[in-house]
Amino acid sequence: MKFHILLVDDDIINRKLIKAMLTKHKDIVASIIETNNGKEALEKLHEHKEINLILLDIIMPILDGKSFLQIFRRKKEYSSIPVIVLTTDDSKKSEVLDYGADGVIIKPVKEEELLKHIKYWLQAN
Repeated sequence: MKFHILLVDDDIINRKLIKAMLTKHKDIVASIIETNNGKEALEKLHEHKEINLILLDIIMPILDGKSFLQIFRRKKEYSSIPVIVLTTDDSKKSEVLDYGADGVIIKPVKEEELLKHIKYWLQAN
């Protein structure tokens, strides 16, 4: 199995960095779809049924990560999609887990930690 990843972050530099880390691992990453905010992410989920992992920033305009999680977790068709939150604020960890996140990575994201989280979900499926 390979992951079709939805990368949700309003910071283009963070997206480029994470995408660069992931594209080196073609054995586990099939595709990466990028969005700027939670509203766009919900639209992309509707358009791309193959998405099976989400990397989610918390602080974004229009629809932030917590609001995205609240809407996302109410939809049964998305119940099996893991969401890994990327945040600079370590104090938000328990809060986002309560909102339905499946993991948290503190920014700046390190490639080995990102891969550890992704491989965990690969083995879980």
